[in-house]
Amino acid sequence: MRYITNRSSGKMGYAVAEAAARRGARVVLVSGPTALDAPAGVERVSVRTALEMHQAVRQHFFTATVGIFAAAVADYRPAEPLSQKLKRSKDPLTLKLEPNPDILASVAKEKGTRLVVGFAAETGHVAENARKKLSAKNADLIVANDVTAEGAGFDLDTNVVTLLARDGRDLALPKMTKREVAERILDEVVRLRTSLRAAAQHSSD
Repeated sequence: MRYITNRSSGKMGYAVAEAAARRGARVVLVSGPTALDAPAGVERVSVRTALEMHQAVRQHFFTATVGIFAAAVADYRPAEPLSQKLKRSKDPLTLKLEPNPDILASVAKEKGTRLVVGFAAETGHVAENARKKLSAKNADLIVANDVTAEGAGFDLDTNVVTLLARDGRDLALPKMTKREVAERILDEVVRLRTSLRAAAQHSSD
């Protein structure tokens, strides 16, 4: 099995990559700038911008069997980036922004038989919003993270998530370490892949 996971700078994506590698998967980790070390046995592809991440993900996704999209990528970028420092001025400053690509949605619409996992950081109506994202992004599993919950957040070693699957299964997990959450995510990936294979076999009989 070949996994591709992406992560901007936090710990959750690295925990998933490490857990998948421990299970014997070949893992490509597309990562933004971070002080974290790449897990053993994981191929890290380093990027700096959302556009670079989009390009790298597309390069590797179509040779993978599972794509796990954990990166919290900025929704917008400067329309006219500067190559040098912007000097202080007394005049008002207006910055023009343009949208970054929706990496998850752009590749999931072409996923074929690949299984796609997305993440949703929510502050309210967690399950409802995550279910909408599951459908809108054409994902198979959404990891919904209530960032207002005690013990949840990007920079902590713990997380509080609910796993919402395309087949209707909702699995609310208690506060766990991010390594434990990663294992539960991969357990759900295995369950979904087994279910999909069984359904494909049944339809061909």
